[in-house]
Amino acid sequence: MNIKTDHLSGIRKSLKQNEEQLKKKAIKNDCLVLKGANQWIEEAKSRPIPKKLFGDLWFEKELCILYADTNVGKSILAVQIANSISSGESILNMNNEVSKQKILYIDCELSDKQFENRYSVDYKEHYTFDKNFIKAEINSDLEMPKEYKTLEEYLSFTLEKYAKEDEYKIFIIDHLSYLNSESEKAKYALLLMQKLKSFTGNYNCSVLVLAHTPKRDETKPISKNDLAGSKVLMNFCDSSFAIGFSSTTANYRYIKQIKQRNTEHIYHSDNIILRDVNKSYNFLQFNFLNYDSELNHLKTYSGLSKEDSDIQIIELIEKGLNNIEIGSKVGLTEGGVRKRRKKLRL
Repeated sequence: MNIKTDHLSGIRKSLKQNEEQLKKKAIKNDCLVLKGANQWIEEAKSRPIPKKLFGDLWFEKELCILYADTNVGKSILAVQIANSISSGESILNMNNEVSKQKILYIDCELSDKQFENRYSVDYKEHYTFDKNFIKAEINSDLEMPKEYKTLEEYLSFTLEKYAKEDEYKIFIIDHLSYLNSESEKAKYALLLMQKLKSFTGNYNCSVLVLAHTPKRDETKPISKNDLAGSKVLMNFCDSSFAIGFSSTTANYRYIKQIKQRNTEHIYHSDNIILRDVNKSYNFLQFNFLNYDSELNHLKTYSGLSKEDSDIQIIELIEKGLNNIEIGSKVGLTEGGVRKRRKKLRL
């Protein structure tokens, strides 16, 4: 009798286990993962709070995009960020909260000689990077394995391998357009961003991707629309920031926060980060200057139609600029601004 009872008990236990496994399998294969709101919070409590990698602009486990026009200094800043993380030091008034660790910088831009020139004094007295800074280039003699259709797929596999085997957790890819010359087209951008987003989630990695902007109107503030393939890329990234030229001084640049999830919107149009670019002995770098309004660094509006100029005058008035300041922006004298304001009844 006991044997029969034990046998039935074993069958019930086995059936229950099979049922639970089937439920788990169903959840895995379902489009949605359903849990109570409190359960999500309880599970999140066991995971660490993301730390800052580059102030409030890039956090751990984020897929972040840094974009700018050509020759603005994306690579200069990216190397500086990588150097900061590899050495465990903060830079440019931006906190780095992680301890020094390995970072893989995938450089699709500079030749080894160009890189050497930036971080030396006339190819002598070279800057010494921390051993945690690992730089890589795309293999020019690469023969694509048959199981991969595109370079993006092969790179995704390679990143996963390094994340698992060599324990890299932070990656910088310089730059997006090298991987696919058609990255501005939605279908290509979508596939690439899906792969990178999945990679950050599956391996708890942090990825900073550099991207170009198409030629933009430098009289207007930088926006998410200035990023090639903006709609798709912005939807998939966790955070994004951009670099702009300053019209005031040739080597001045400003950084503007475009998208954020782990912090407030701090570095907006009225609080951009102003920096200059220069070579401090053997290291080409950005230096912090101050915080400012983006309007003070845009090109003037001279050459615009009268209607467009009027729109800009209205915007500048709302920003609190006086007639002289407005005139310098729209290419008019102080008296000309007064006349225009009178016609606009402002």
